[in-house]
Amino acid sequence: MPRRPSIGIGNTPLLSEQLNQQNTSNSTFNESEFTYGHISRSISPVFIPAYVALGQKVLRFDAYFKEEVLYFSNAEYRIRPVNIYYYLEDDSMSIYEPVVQNSGLSQGLRLKRQRLPTNNRGAYYHWKDLNLGVDLEVFGVKYRITHCDAFTKEFLESEGMVLNDPEPVPLDQYTTHRKMNQAPRKTHTALDQKHRFLTLDDKVLRFFALLEDKDSLHEDSRPVTIHYFLVDDTVEIREDHTPNSGLDPFPVLMRRQRVLKKVKPNFENFPACVLEVSSKEVDEYYSPADFKLGEMITLMARRYLLQDCDGFTKQYFQTHHLDMEQKPIEKPKDVPPPKQMEVPPYNGFGSLEDSFQNCVSLIPQPPKKNMIKFLENNHKVLRYSARLDSQIPEDEGRIFVLSYFLADDMISIFEKPKRNSGIIAGKFLEKSRVPKPNSTLENPEFYSPADFAIGATVEVFRHRFVLTDADLYVLKHLESISSQIPTHTLDSVRQKVCDGTTNDQPVGPSGGNNEAIAPS
Repeated sequence: MPRRPSIGIGNTPLLSEQLNQQNTSNSTFNESEFTYGHISRSISPVFIPAYVALGQKVLRFDAYFKEEVLYFSNAEYRIRPVNIYYYLEDDSMSIYEPVVQNSGLSQGLRLKRQRLPTNNRGAYYHWKDLNLGVDLEVFGVKYRITHCDAFTKEFLESEGMVLNDPEPVPLDQYTTHRKMNQAPRKTHTALDQKHRFLTLDDKVLRFFALLEDKDSLHEDSRPVTIHYFLVDDTVEIREDHTPNSGLDPFPVLMRRQRVLKKVKPNFENFPACVLEVSSKEVDEYYSPADFKLGEMITLMARRYLLQDCDGFTKQYFQTHHLDMEQKPIEKPKDVPPPKQMEVPPYNGFGSLEDSFQNCVSLIPQPPKKNMIKFLENNHKVLRYSARLDSQIPEDEGRIFVLSYFLADDMISIFEKPKRNSGIIAGKFLEKSRVPKPNSTLENPEFYSPADFAIGATVEVFRHRFVLTDADLYVLKHLESISSQIPTHTLDSVRQKVCDGTTNDQPVGPSGGNNEAIAPS
């Protein structure tokens, strides 16, 4: 039994008359359902807007139009191809002209997207009006449709249209003449050049050769180095100069450039002395295959004998030119060996290193230092007490402090002041390297800590000093390098320093006796 409603809108109770009316209507409805069956209600189709169903669906047609050319004798008109796009979403159209390189015309978007009128009565073009082989007149310009793409053909055939046969685009005289005279483009692209730069930028072939110099007064052969840069096929030639050779101080014999090997037959008599040879006149440039050891090669009207090459060049030819076997040749016997620089004998003025720098260059440079030794031993000084060994009575009792600098192996001597001696004390010898008395001027042998034993005599530029004492730091340093110090030197310093400290003598600020320390 169906459930009868007893409450109305707003939870108000229904009266008896209203209940009877509802019961009557419900009973009538139920009786009709039982009598005639269930009433079928049709489902309305889902509405899909045009921008969803036809969005991004475009018909594409290929067409062209003729443009008259005035004041031109070779052609009366010009054929200009275009692309016509029909947007099914809103029945709008646009016309685009492909860009042709160096055409001199304003190309690209010819007509922006809009609905195109067919007449003056408000009618617009529809996709049903478009077909192959028909004329489309837009704003006074007549376009001839020749072809369409696959999607356009499938859509029009699915709508029941019969497409005409496609037509070819005619050629005008100007376009034909332009294609015949257009020079072919180079095959390599910017991508190939970038790849070549990244892979061959630092790859250089190096050959050692001899230059046959017949222009000089005396015919001779000069050694040169030929560099071949693989990144751009350029060649550079440098001379191998020796000091005091008397040649040009600039070693670049030929700047880096591409060297032509063969010119075209039409330009054999080209006036190269007046005009520069361009790539149009050159038929072939030199390549790595033209460089073979043991053979003569002519570069810029000069002949070179290739003798040898470096390891990278040999590996390159083994990888890329298997048919070429690079074998070095022996140097000719008539080529004199390079002259060695003659250094005059040392005259005793200044240090040996400074005198040598005066012979090497016009502007002497300071001699190079051993930076590792300098940084490790900077501010490290060995100090000894010494007396002057002299036959002069006035020199008796003069006390000196001999300082040895470990950073640069230099020696300085300072004389301690003595009351009422009549001798001005202070610096006796500034920092300098002191050679041993038996060493030669060409190969001098300098003093080292191994030579400074207590009681030993040190001769400094014809002045003899006898070492009498040392700092405690000297003993510690010699013990740290005991393998490099003779035993008698280490024992003499140990005995002297230990005896000085056990005799209750005052110790100086650096660890030694006050008698062995001089004020700095």
